[in-house]
Amino acid sequence: MTRRELRDNVFKMLFRIEFHEAEEMPEQLALFEDELDTLFDGKQGQENREYLTNKCNDIFSHITELDEAINEVSSGWKTSRMSKVDLTIIRLAVYEMRYEEDIPVAVSINEAVELAKKYGTDDSASFVNGILAKLA
Repeated sequence: MTRRELRDNVFKMLFRIEFHEAEEMPEQLALFEDELDTLFDGKQGQENREYLTNKCNDIFSHITELDEAINEVSSGWKTSRMSKVDLTIIRLAVYEMRYEEDIPVAVSINEAVELAKKYGTDDSASFVNGILAKLA
């Protein structure tokens, strides 16, 4: 699985946080992993599963910090007002920008914009890009 595909799957799992309580997230992660079983085959599949699980859990543990950083730069659009898709994409990108040194900031922003084009509205890509540019 490519890094882009992994990021796409992390986005899908993170999107669930908007609809479930924090204590439900371990169960949601297990259900998500069950859905992905067809994608995980052999040793490489196990590594992908571990990467997804670890990254999702780490992002869950940093949600408050991520939202604070987003709220600092998003004048007029606090996290509580953002679309759930845009917010999830921005959280993922901010996490990568702050905690994954092996991913260049420009790559995190570009990938977030691509996710916004794929899953968001017509305005999502520019909105996501604008917020992330302020955080870069």
